[in-house]
Amino acid sequence: MVRMSAEERRESVIRAATSEFARGGYHGTSTEAIARRVGVSQPYLFRLFPGKKAIFLAAAERCLEDTRRVFEEASEGLRGEEALHAMAAAYTRLITERPERLQMQLQVYVTVAAAEAAGDHEFGEMVRTRWMELWDAVHLPLGGDTGETTSFMAFGMLINTLAGMGFPPGHRVWEGLDLSARVRRGAEGV
Repeated sequence: MVRMSAEERRESVIRAATSEFARGGYHGTSTEAIARRVGVSQPYLFRLFPGKKAIFLAAAERCLEDTRRVFEEASEGLRGEEALHAMAAAYTRLITERPERLQMQLQVYVTVAAAEAAGDHEFGEMVRTRWMELWDAVHLPLGGDTGETTSFMAFGMLINTLAGMGFPPGHRVWEGLDLSARVRRGAEGV
């Protein structure tokens, strides 16, 4: 049996933590559950990360970084409407094929709000920094247009909310979310 390096084990912890936190949230997830999923003891888990907060921050950061990479890879070499459609399709695939990514994003936002309300700004600082990287990853391919970037991100957050609530494809709440129709209407001045 091949032994994992500490870095490989850290990666295993981040993946396991993402799944556990996505399902149970920050307060509802125990480090014991994460350790069990990885197949390590809690003391070993705490040799890799100083505590639950550090594990959550690593999982949240990875989730946001992965989403940014999805946008960057999808829009590579594209601009404007082509980039918009490519990023929207790639993000839709991400949250459809890996729903724990959407669940983790939603848990991240809830955790930031709760932490900020309690006076803990560490979560929020990291998440806001990574979220601005998401913004920039979308902003440049959309021609640096703040309005288009805002619309794209706003539609994405609405999609996150509707998907998180479990509205099935084809439900009438999805009818107004056709980005291509919105872009065409804007281009026609309608």
